[in-house]
Amino acid sequence: MFEGALTAMVTPFDKEGKVDEEGLRENVRFQIKCGAHGLVPVGTTGECATLSYEEHNRVVEVVVDAAKGKVPVLAGTGSNSTWEAIMLTKHAKEVGADGALLVVPYYNKPTQAGLYQHYKRIAEEIDLPQVIYNIPSRTSLNMLPETMAKLAEVKNIVGVKEASGDLKQVARIIELAGKEFSVISGDDSLTLEIMKLGGVGVISVTLNLVPDKVAKMVDSFRSGDVETAKRINEELAPLFKALFIETNPGPVKMAMNWMGMAAGGLRLPLVELEPENQEKLRKVLVDMGLVK
Repeated sequence: MFEGALTAMVTPFDKEGKVDEEGLRENVRFQIKCGAHGLVPVGTTGECATLSYEEHNRVVEVVVDAAKGKVPVLAGTGSNSTWEAIMLTKHAKEVGADGALLVVPYYNKPTQAGLYQHYKRIAEEIDLPQVIYNIPSRTSLNMLPETMAKLAEVKNIVGVKEASGDLKQVARIIELAGKEFSVISGDDSLTLEIMKLGGVGVISVTLNLVPDKVAKMVDSFRSGDVETAKRINEELAPLFKALFIETNPGPVKMAMNWMGMAAGGLRLPLVELEPENQEKLRKVLVDMGLVK
């Protein structure tokens, strides 16, 4: 279910800093029209850390409603509190999300045994497909392949969004967890390399801007047209880099605003890009023909 090119969606804000629900619906329609294979609201790119519970839940509701079942919705429901993650995941199921994306608990730095029990408890509480989100650069904690392999045996735990940047680790996960456990790239620039190892797609920031291109890259590789996939990957490489010139989602939101899409500003403590980085980002977008 969760494979191909899935969009790590931004949460658009209006001029008062509130969630822009109509803008969010417009973005969902755009993604589906342009070929995204799935939608991932309220993850890192969706600024989940600064949304209230009410806002978080409402964003999931809006995306599920706007998608109308045309593509699967994998809702971000992770937390460093197992109880909070259960609460958010229950809500996602109640409103019709197809699955939940659960980030490795941050800040409290549990052991591998603690990670196992955290995910096992959530999977036992809610009968909904669940994807682990491993991103050590954000959580200061890496889930080891051996732990993932144990969790792959737990009902409802179906895969991982792997953003460690370690291809040896990716290969080890695929080796240990088996073919039924989906490994999804969490790093746009490593998507093809991860797919070569057996990964099934990407949860991508870049899809917010060019869903058609990223989807075609992934589809081409999966259909055996490796040369086309490589060509698109090379074409998109400067954009992959530029969208992480500062902390995500600062660059992608600025790019979306320049392109006339619903994004709005950031919530503190995130702030807009430094002027020199704005210039670098704009140059890449101009070179790609995305802005004038």
